[in-house]
Amino acid sequence: MEIHDRQDPTQRYSHPFTHELKLTTTQKVRGAVLGAVLFPLRVVLAALFFLMMWPLARLRLAGLSEADRARPVQGWRLWLLHTPVLLLSRAVFFSLGFLWIRVRGRQASRAEAPLLAVGPHSSFLDILVLLPAGLPTVVSRSENCSLPVIGALLEFNQSLLVSRTDADSRRQCAAQLRERLTSNGRWPQMLIFPEGTTSNGTVLIKYKPGAFMAGVPVQPVLLHYPNKLDTVRWTWKGTSWVQALWHTTSQLYTNMTVEFLPVYTPSQEERADPALYADNVQKLMAQALGIPATDYVMESQRPVRKLGCLSLPTPSPARETLLLLQRHGVSDMVAILKVMIDSCQSHQDLLISADQLTSLLGLTDRQTATKICNLYSEGEQTDLRQLAVSLAAVSGLLPVKSLIDMAFTLYDGGSKGSLTAVEFGDLMGALLGCIQPQSNRLYKELSSRGQPTPDDLRVLLTEHPTYQKLLPQYLQPEEANGNTERASRNRTALSNKKTT
Repeated sequence: MEIHDRQDPTQRYSHPFTHELKLTTTQKVRGAVLGAVLFPLRVVLAALFFLMMWPLARLRLAGLSEADRARPVQGWRLWLLHTPVLLLSRAVFFSLGFLWIRVRGRQASRAEAPLLAVGPHSSFLDILVLLPAGLPTVVSRSENCSLPVIGALLEFNQSLLVSRTDADSRRQCAAQLRERLTSNGRWPQMLIFPEGTTSNGTVLIKYKPGAFMAGVPVQPVLLHYPNKLDTVRWTWKGTSWVQALWHTTSQLYTNMTVEFLPVYTPSQEERADPALYADNVQKLMAQALGIPATDYVMESQRPVRKLGCLSLPTPSPARETLLLLQRHGVSDMVAILKVMIDSCQSHQDLLISADQLTSLLGLTDRQTATKICNLYSEGEQTDLRQLAVSLAAVSGLLPVKSLIDMAFTLYDGGSKGSLTAVEFGDLMGALLGCIQPQSNRLYKELSSRGQPTPDDLRVLLTEHPTYQKLLPQYLQPEEANGNTERASRNRTALSNKKTT
């Protein structure tokens, strides 16, 4: 019997980049017994099939010049080697327990849809979708070329390679992708995972617009894992890839269903706006899956939600800090903020260590201060201004105008009444609790009539059709929770302390 692949609704995550496989005692015992036999047997078989593919994969482009490698393979290199590699690839996944692959719908030809968009992307095992799709070409990280066998298979596939940390590499990959997608069938179909990273499958995270820039028709492809245990998911936090492989190979078999949806042809508006095209395809696929389409992305190894060009870290570092302080017994946030703001304005060192933060806030243990610093930075130091501004924003202790005035005072170097692009980026990073890599876009919009002033930022956050959602929906001051009277008292107290 096929069991629908919905997660236990009692499992709640603050973002879709966490997945923990919950097992009963019986399931753990059964998995240990079966895994002791199946795991080593299946991994060895998969490795043997991979080794058999290695020389065949290398043979496809052997002896070709760089110019020939940049063109689609033809002749015997195509028809002689394609089928053996496809069959051996299927043998790899068969040995891992994927005995059947169910296919729904019809795959479009490359003339009908040069691009296949696959989601949700939940695991390294999702590459199994390449087999029923006939081994279309893919985009992969350039680092994967150094991996044994995997590098040979990427070469065989004539995959596009990109370094995520190299802007030139990303631009070159985008140009090559557009060239292939608009080659009128000269290149094979391309398959992408437009989410760009794995999630737990409870939502679709935001699609990257790169592959949609060519404006060609796309065929959405849905992945389903209709199993009693959701063993294949591998995300940023939670079950590791080794655990996912162990639990998957410890099952007698694992089901996978590949569903081809009708081809989506972009409108003229979508061709002109790749981000809109990507968003609409995401919404269509989410609707077919019965899950939400969201604005979550992974940015600098941190889960964030996108609001325009702003990145909203999830969970909010400031909210996590408030919880830590409350657990530590800190209840007078007015006094805490007053101490931090006074320290910032005294022009002492703005980078503060865990030991200094422990002393400044009067904490009794250093561990709490260390955790707070780690929420905002990778080391045990953080910018005290960032801590003060973000806590003031989420606590609701200041009205919007006072909050913006206070932030401007802390970040306006030279007290000139306006902000440079760097200062504006730092201020927005402080307000939201993390670096804002695209703040320059917002700065250009805001500074069209000169360097931004406090009033310009206030208008942006209260009247702009997109960014006016920031304060009530993300920062959520206390009024949003029905504590208007308490917030008013706290604001008065903080204002009094600021004037004394």
